[in-house]
Amino acid sequence: MSEAFSSGLVADLVLAVMALEAGVLAWYRRRHGRGVPVGETLAFLAAGACLVLALRAALVGASWGCVAAALAGAGTAHAVDIALRWRRG
Repeated sequence: MSEAFSSGLVADLVLAVMALEAGVLAWYRRRHGRGVPVGETLAFLAAGACLVLALRAALVGASWGCVAAALAGAGTAHAVDIALRWRRG
């Protein structure tokens, strides 16, 4: 288990599950016309994915710049998510 964390594999698995989640949510929206719009889904999943990328970078000992870039991406995606929700509501 220690190797799964130190190699970043655990973050890779989380990213894979998130990609599967995005696919299932997009399929459901297209099939049934209900659920969260695809753009909003991608915005909130992008924020989470960037946080997981920051975690992965930290776990594998990447530079602080890589961690900071991933966190900046998370913040940007979060801002987009909030803007989309604000416009809808």
